[in-house]
Parts: sequence; structure tokens; C-alpha cells
Amino acid sequence: MPEQPQTPMRKSAMVGVVGRTNAGKSTVVNQMVGEKVSIVSPVEQTTRNTIRGIVEDPRGQLVLLDTPGLHKAVGPLGKLLNGMARATSAGVDILLVVFDAAHEPQLEDEGWMRRVVKEHPEKVVFALNKCDRSPFYETMFRDLWKEVTTGTTGSLPVDAGTTSTTCSLPVDAGTTSTTGSLPVEPRWVTCCGIRKGGCDALLDALFDLSTPGPALFPEDVVTDYPRKLAIADVVREKLIQRLRDEVPHEVGVAVKDLHEDRRRGWDVAVTIYVNRASQKGIVIGPRGSLLKAVRLSAEPELSDMFGVKVRLELWVKVEPNWMKNNRLLAEMGYLGATR
Repeated sequence: MPEQPQTPMRKSAMVGVVGRTNAGKSTVVNQMVGEKVSIVSPVEQTTRNTIRGIVEDPRGQLVLLDTPGLHKAVGPLGKLLNGMARATSAGVDILLVVFDAAHEPQLEDEGWMRRVVKEHPEKVVFALNKCDRSPFYETMFRDLWKEVTTGTTGSLPVDAGTTSTTCSLPVDAGTTSTTGSLPVEPRWVTCCGIRKGGCDALLDALFDLSTPGPALFPEDVVTDYPRKLAIADVVREKLIQRLRDEVPHEVGVAVKDLHEDRRRGWDVAVTIYVNRASQKGIVIGPRGSLLKAVRLSAEPELSDMFGVKVRLELWVKVEPNWMKNNRLLAEMGYLGATR
């Protein structure tokens, strides 16, 4: 009796997704997962938690850890978010560094390259995102990597959107030496997070670097992100889309109560925190118009996300220096997720 061909063993890997803010990490993660697990916005610091997106594929399973983007840290929350991003780069099977290659390399991009040189992760993928744009600076990023690995690179500019000419690097600023063995040469992949199929080559590279092993999560799970934090994130995303200037960075969202009814669905009480009384009126809007628009935009998305009718009750509260309040930070998931 002829031997039956053996089915290849499925692979699995934990992937840390890092990079500077607005590189498109969450968009890339959503594209690879096949649905929205991370909120997306052109505003910096949109992602404030480490979110696990799970890719289920005939080849196996990838667990993607989407992190806050590295940025110029301002205040305790900014430093906390940067710390979360750095911590996620340790202890993963594959490090995926997403670069916004529609813009010239910035200091934070150089910083992530230096971290790779310093920490020598075994498997690294450099994703040059936004390949649909022109110009596309692939050559500049490749040249920067060569300079970093030979210790010849100098200071790069900070993104024009910042007001400072210096920025906190993800490694010690003095780390320019590359004495000793060089890191493994990363896989370079161009991708487009906003196009269907735009991350297929990236998925191929990640599965190629993965090793045979059991799935880490059930096949029907796309994220294990706590639902209260997911609800708060969607509300904050809708706020960010409607707010301007400094207000989005000073808004915190926490789910205070989630009441489940099998027939009626979920009733969710949400508190939106602002630092100053002047911001409260901005968030509420004339005659409550902005808050109403946020609710009407968030409810259908949440209902679709969870498969039940979701009704939101939104409140705005002035809480000076809420970013320094450990109780509120923990409630929002920044000091440990809660379900």
C-alpha cells in the first residue's frame, strides 16, 4: 500500500509589532488578521495598549502583539507607552519592525534599528509600509541599516510634526558601537496596510520564519483583548476622529459598567476623562452634538464586533492630571488589563 503524503506540521509564532508612531502598525495588523482588532487614526498615540491580533492560516497561527508607537515622550503616560513598546520587543519569537517608508527615516526609526543591533533578536522582519505612496524611501532605509551596523550613522531628524529637535531613543542614546557579532540580517518586505492583499508577502515572511508548534489560541479567536478595553478604544477612536489640536492626547476613556441582557443586548456606561474644564465643552460639542455623533458612530461598529446590540451611555468628567492617576490608568488597561 503506497505511503500517504504527510501533512506539513502547522507553525506558530509570537510576533512583536513595533515601530515609531504613525508607521501604520495597527493598519498592518488589522490587514493580516483580516478584521479590525486595533483602532486606527492619523493622530499619534492612537494605540495605547498592547493588543493581540491572531492570524489563523492553513500554515499555522501567528499571534501579533500590536504596541503603542514610539514617540517623543511627554508626561508620565507618554513614558509609560514608550516603555510598553520597548518591553514587547523582548521575549517574542519574531520581531516585526514597521517603518513608514513614505517618509524619510526619522530618529525613532534609527533607534529601533540600533535596538536590533544591541539586543540581537534571532528573527527580525523590517516591513517598509505604504509602498503605494510616491516617493517611497526603501533605499534610504536600507542605507540607514548599513550605517547603523557599521556605527557610522549620525543624528536623523525628528518628524516635522514634533516641536523638539531631539527625541528619546528606544535604546541608550550612546549605543553606536557594533563591536562583536552583528545581528542576523533582517528580512526586508514592502507592504501596504490599506490594500487587500497588501500584506500577503509579509505574512509569507512571518510564516517562513515560524517554527512547527501547536496553536496558542482557539482557531475562532481573532483577539484576546479584553472587551471593556476594546469598547473604550472604539469610543476613543471616534473621539479622535472628531477632535483636533491637543485635546485627543488628553482624553482618556474607561468603561464603568457593562450590563448584559440576552434579549436586549448590552448597556454600557462609559466615562470620558479630560484634564481641564475647557476641554469638557469641546468633547460634548454644541448641544451635545459631538458626543451624540461619537455614540451613533461607535454603537453599530461595536454591535457588529460583538454580535449583540450595544447601547452606549457616554459621560464626560473633568479629572485634572488623570494621566498620573494609577487607579484610572489601571482601569484603562495601561497598568495591567482587566476583563
